[in-house]
Order: sequence, then structure tokens, then C-alpha cells
Amino acid sequence: MIYFLSDAHIGSRALPDRQEHERKVCRLLRRIGEDATEIYLLGDMFDFWYEFVWQKPEEYRLTTDTLRALTDKGIRVHFFIGNHDIWTFGWLAKHTGVTVHRRGESVVINGKLCYLAHGDGLIPSDMLRRYPRPVRRKIRRFMLLRRVFHNPVLQRLFALVPPKWGNGFGYEWARRSRMKELVRPCGYKGEQQEELVLYAKEQEQERHRDYYIFGHRHIELDLELATGARVIILGDLFKQWTYAAMDERGRLQLLSAEELLQEADNPLETGA
Repeated sequence: MIYFLSDAHIGSRALPDRQEHERKVCRLLRRIGEDATEIYLLGDMFDFWYEFVWQKPEEYRLTTDTLRALTDKGIRVHFFIGNHDIWTFGWLAKHTGVTVHRRGESVVINGKLCYLAHGDGLIPSDMLRRYPRPVRRKIRRFMLLRRVFHNPVLQRLFALVPPKWGNGFGYEWARRSRMKELVRPCGYKGEQQEELVLYAKEQEQERHRDYYIFGHRHIELDLELATGARVIILGDLFKQWTYAAMDERGRLQLLSAEELLQEADNPLETGA
């Protein structure tokens, strides 16, 4: 079985009990690891992750140990960076065995051509013409901030900041983002307005894929396009607790993590 998860935001300061949240995410990882051959983590698994020059991220030891246990079993774990956990410079891959991906990729999985990405920064070429000026300004600000975060020179300069200051800034920035989302969630915008759907439609004009699988938006979506491609947005492991699974025939579905964990905690008793 192949699994797809995203947007756990482990370590978020917006959570009342972030240690319990991390334990729950790791229980889910161990549960799917029982029959997984590959696991795709599609970004923002951490609410803030930065590998400082003189301090590595030890706060998430439970998560990194869980990932190492999965890869030690021979499960291929793919870690796609999101907009909250961009800043890995080798430590994560070395200590957990995951394969880090820094951009979206087309991959054949169980005979299906899939485009996989976190989803931040993926907008169709005509996006800025589609929206009124306030929305265009918001998009431009986000894209500028994204370029700053991805700039290798600025990344290395930030790595020299004392971890106490850098972590303080990063966690507070991420906390405000989570609180804003909790107060004013942005639901599905519709097929003609949802950026990732429009991006997939534009990509279909160049090359057909069977699935476009994204995180980032914190909504559940399984939409079939006119071309037959399906756009999957995974939801999250923060509020909605959803993920996707693909069987050996390439059939993919969105599932409830809560139900899977409940099954694990309360296995059905069978008898003659």
C-alpha cells in the first residue's frame, strides 16, 4: 500500500498539547507502516523546522525516531518540503533515511502517473488576471515571501542566528498562521477559483497525469477533471485528520486517520 500525508504541523504553538499531537501523528505513521511499501509526506509535517549551524532539531526526537524505524524496515519515505519545513540541509535525510524532495515531481506509482507537490506557489499563468486587486496583492506578497524563504543565501545567513532567537521567530510566525486559519478558515473556492485545481488544469494541457496530489490547503478534495485526471488535496493531520492510500492497482482514496487510529486502539474481536 502507498500512503500520502501532509500538513501535520508538528510542534505548532497553536496547539493546547503539542506533545500529544506529535504522539498521535507518530501512532498514525506506525499504523500505516504495518503494510506500507512507500509513504509520501507532502509538506508542512513540521510547523517550523530549521537545521541551525550549531543546533540540530532535537525537539522532534519522537518523529525522527519514528521515521527512522520506518525506513529501517525498508519502507521508502519521501519528504516533500512545504512552506513551513523548507529548511533542511541534510540532517533530516541523514538521521531518518527519508528522501527529501525540494520541488513538485511527476512519479509513476502503481502504474499511475502522479504529480506530487506540497502546493504552495503553484498558480496558473493567468492567476493574477483572475482576481480583484486585493487578492492579487495577497498573492504577490505570498510569492515574494516564498522567494525570500527559498533564497539559499538568506537561508544560510538565518542559520547563523542563535537558535533561541531563530526558533522564537519561526514558531511565533507559524503560530500566528495557524491561529489565523483556525479563526478564518478558507474552504474550497470552487473549480473555477481554487488555485491548485486551476494549476492542474493548465498542466493537463501539456501532459496528462492520472493524479495530482497536493497538501497545503487544509481541505479535503477529490475532483475529477474533464480529462479524467483527479485532483486530490489531502486535508491535514491538524484539524481534519485525513490522508490518502493507493492500492496495488492504482486506486486511490481519501481516508480518515481518526478511524484508522480507532481501529488500532480497539481491534475487532472475531470468533467462530
